Amino acid sequence: MIGLIFGETNFPIEILKKIKKKKLNYLIIDLSKSKKFKKDKKSYSVSIGQFGKIINILKDNNCKKVLFAGKVSKPNFSKLKLDLKGIYYIPRIIKASNVGDAAILKEIIYILKKQSIKTISSTAFNPELSLKKGNYSKIKPNREDKKDINKAIDTLNKLGKYNFIQGTVVRNKKVIAIESRGGTEKMLNKCKSIKSKKNGVLVKFPKKKQDLRVDLPTVGLKTLKQCTKAGLKGIVLKNKQNVFLDKSKCLNWANKNKMFITVK
Repeated sequence: MIGLIFGETNFPIEILKKIKKKKLNYLIIDLSKSKKFKKDKKSYSVSIGQFGKIINILKDNNCKKVLFAGKVSKPNFSKLKLDLKGIYYIPRIIKASNVGDAAILKEIIYILKKQSIKTISSTAFNPELSLKKGNYSKIKPNREDKKDINKAIDTLNKLGKYNFIQGTVVRNKKVIAIESRGGTEKMLNKCKSIKSKKNGVLVKFPKKKQDLRVDLPTVGLKTLKQCTKAGLKGIVLKNKQNVFLDKSKCLNWANKNKMFITVK
């Protein structure tokens, strides 16, 4: 039995498809705000503060392994439903939330580890969703694009201490946007398109001290459309440290719009 601890985004849906295809026993701890898995008979809708309930569900079903996928946003702590274990652990969660959303997941992993429940990689059942090093589009980065890419990577390396930063946008060797707590979508919405020429790059790398079992940088068709709207020429990800959704649709979009998709 595998415990699937799911938040928002479409990544959990892809995992669930593969789990069902393999006919594996599973249960879902649904932490999404929209309760998107409520129709699944094996799904449990739980508040992030009900750690006792989460642990009991996992142990009652003999779940010794769990997998995290999807975004778990910082909750409104004043409105959380807490059980006894939640009251005990919530100070750690509140402290972690000040660092970033990924830190909340790290604390949940720590709590489960104390209960002898192991966390496995979010891509354990879907390794095909993580791209390896190479160029995946017909268009390849030119010399000027590579300068932008190097500038973006250098910027992310210097900003490593900020837990919530996964992405940055660089155009003409100038940093024009850095991802904040609002995420990649809000960052891209702030990037103005240059109508005369498509240039600039979005680089999404894992955070410096990130637990690579959870919260990998995720890109899908929606991201590419936002990059096109922002007038960017390409997207760069890190080798085997990414989640790439809707691959065929993304590649078709990139080729049609003369964008590059590169993995370093």
